[in-house]
Amino acid sequence: MPVPADHRSFRLTARIRDVVAGIWDTSKLNMAVARDHALERMPDRVDWARSIPFLLMHLACFAAIWTGVSTVAVAVAIGAYLVRMFAITGFYHRYFSHRTFKTSRAGQFIFGLLGASAVQRGPVWWAAHHRHHHANSDREADVHSPSQHGFWRSHTGWFLTIKGFTPDFRLVRDLMKFPELRWLDRFDIIVPVLLGVGMFLLGVILHNVAPGLGTTGWQMLVWGFVISTVFCWHATYTINSLSHVFGRQRYKTADTSRNNWLLAILTLGEGWHNNHHYYPNTARQGFYWWEYDITFYVLKILSWCGVIWDLKPIPLAVRENPARRLP
Repeated sequence: MPVPADHRSFRLTARIRDVVAGIWDTSKLNMAVARDHALERMPDRVDWARSIPFLLMHLACFAAIWTGVSTVAVAVAIGAYLVRMFAITGFYHRYFSHRTFKTSRAGQFIFGLLGASAVQRGPVWWAAHHRHHHANSDREADVHSPSQHGFWRSHTGWFLTIKGFTPDFRLVRDLMKFPELRWLDRFDIIVPVLLGVGMFLLGVILHNVAPGLGTTGWQMLVWGFVISTVFCWHATYTINSLSHVFGRQRYKTADTSRNNWLLAILTLGEGWHNNHHYYPNTARQGFYWWEYDITFYVLKILSWCGVIWDLKPIPLAVRENPARRLP
């Protein structure tokens, strides 16, 4: 029997209301969904209402046509990309997801703040999804496996679905015990908004103090925040998609992970993905001196400064194990 138009309108209105609430309070929405429905029973289709902010960020890049470009705006965009990419690779990935080094509780919160600026949700959400990926790599339950679900689903589509968006918080009980991390997850939009406002104000200040630089508030917002964020997003996503398709496998793993030197450049060392899937419990993903791993180098500097400590190495016997190496 066809659904009456007024009922369809009511359901759409309710869905938009839930999405708007979820943008502001994502952890509360995730917990409600996880409580009310089994994760495996959730719809595995793209939630177009939830996808609107993601799509609008991409469209906003075209605003550069009207704002123009300047050397200082591009420099700030590159700097913002590098800082936030490191926050994802060094903190969200190697710390929150794999616990490959230690830090103080205050340091942990700062790491979470920096990671949240990359607009990839909160640290608990990110780590829960990543731990699920390692537990199910390239099996049907792996929501971003290109061999199971296709390239585009592995690259972006997975987190735009209701099922893919909702993490399994049972995998991150060690993180859930920190209320400040749960707060970052619950209000994960705050840090990006503050960063965007900060970029706009930086452009306004430079426009008035140093007009010769040729930048404005809107130009700095578009380049320093929007374009930088979109580039950071897709560079991160390549590790889920491209690094399971293109590259070389050094070790025998139960998945299609590969080492890719180009992706290692774009992601500050994450491209050595086969190394990582072979032994994820090390802070270093470039196992040899010629496998550049910028993230590890920065983590090493932070350890010398006392900010972090106990970086887990790759044991020599594990690295050179002939039984696990491919010809």
